[in-house]
Amino acid sequence: MNKESAEFSKIFSFFVLTVVVLFLFCAAKTTLINGATEQRKAVLGFRELLPTPVPYPRNKNIYPLSEITASSAIVIDADSLVALYEKNINFRLPIASLSKIMTALVSLENYRLDQNLRVNNTKVDGSLIKLVEGEEISVENLLYGLLVASGNDAAEILAENFPQGTAGFVWAMNQKAQELKLENTRFSNPIGFDEENQYSSAKDLARLTIFALKNPIFSKIVATEKIDISDTTGTIIHSLKNTNELMGKIEGVKGVKTGTTENAGECLVSLIERDGRRIVIVILGSKNRFEETKALINWVFDNFEWKSISF
Repeated sequence: MNKESAEFSKIFSFFVLTVVVLFLFCAAKTTLINGATEQRKAVLGFRELLPTPVPYPRNKNIYPLSEITASSAIVIDADSLVALYEKNINFRLPIASLSKIMTALVSLENYRLDQNLRVNNTKVDGSLIKLVEGEEISVENLLYGLLVASGNDAAEILAENFPQGTAGFVWAMNQKAQELKLENTRFSNPIGFDEENQYSSAKDLARLTIFALKNPIFSKIVATEKIDISDTTGTIIHSLKNTNELMGKIEGVKGVKTGTTENAGECLVSLIERDGRRIVIVILGSKNRFEETKALINWVFDNFEWKSISF
């Protein structure tokens, strides 16, 4: 081998060695970075599993709650989801027009608010907003009629205009109940008439209500005390007043839904917003739903305080 070949061989060997060293260094660095990233992900993943710091209710036991006549009831803090009071919360009971909470939810998920529906059937029993046969009215106004004045005719029109008709609408109600894991809930009509397969429980209704309240349209409508709605021409006026007698009388009551039938008795679901807290109260089978809800409201805010828990 001549001198030039030997020199070239040395240079080439040095170059190869340099490339190998650089490759090994980069590989090691990448491994360290990836390892650190995975470790960071693990730490972040653990933190993400921890509960978000939230004020939790604590009972100061200032005074006991008097017995209520309701067959079933629950009081729940809507933010921490802590139950403050329970009575037969899993009993399957008729719920009358509380069914319309689900009727509204299915309508909100399947119709546009500005969609106009035709009134073809006005032969409905019970509470009515007095829809006129042949009138066209928006879904939004029907929802006001449904939730504010508990109009059975509004529920009927929302259901019968569903693409698969009333039967398809009721099927969608039951599908939504399954999706929300309402284990003691079944619907056979969109109005709340007493039927064998029309029932729910206080616990399921609290869960349904808290979910529905995430929809700002639902929250706005149920909190409405009075409103005038009209058909699409503005010539047919329906004056509505909220059926929840506590609204405007008891601090923080933001409505949700009333219900009464012979089998269900007096039923009421209420949202109370006070002192930065949101409380949902469900009363089923009561002899005096408004007074008993008022008693529960007073008991909660007199006896409970909220403490922050940090992690």
